[in-house]
Amino acid sequence: MSRIGKKPVLVPKEVTVSLSGNSLMVKGPKGELSNEFHPNMKIEYKDSEIIVTRPDDLKLNKALHGLTRALIQNMINGITTAYSKTLDIVGVGYRAELKGKNLLINIGYSHPIYFMPPDGITLQTPTQTQVVISGIDKQLVGLVAAKIRSIRQPEPYKGKGIKYSDEFIQRKAGKTAGK
Repeated sequence: MSRIGKKPVLVPKEVTVSLSGNSLMVKGPKGELSNEFHPNMKIEYKDSEIIVTRPDDLKLNKALHGLTRALIQNMINGITTAYSKTLDIVGVGYRAELKGKNLLINIGYSHPIYFMPPDGITLQTPTQTQVVISGIDKQLVGLVAAKIRSIRQPEPYKGKGIKYSDEFIQRKAGKTAGK
């Protein structure tokens, strides 16, 4: 049995859950999220707990069991405490600033780059070299952070580019001096 899948998901008092078939909708203080899950998984809500069960031990159902439970837990955590990721911009003259809701990024290209965040995502720039992405959907926050990072990935020689704040860039040695 899946170790993660067999744990029940505890639902806080401020969260309301509505379940219809395999479609789950949760509402909380930060907003509301809904998701449609695989029809093989059986989702039950009773006594402020959500329990996910699988019909048999097929490989697909084993994989979906833990995944479904983890997605539900992420939904509950997102509407109670929002998710956030921080990106650092490293390089001389590299900076970012907010223009309304859009992010203006100058990172060494011949033109500035405007990034328009999707609905449900808020961007902040505490400093010119830091971008904070926050929202209630964990998958969307990670996707937006990855898209912004892909504009200029950090390079291994000087470490210039956009990196996650907790990411370590392993450096390479440059060319050795001539004879």
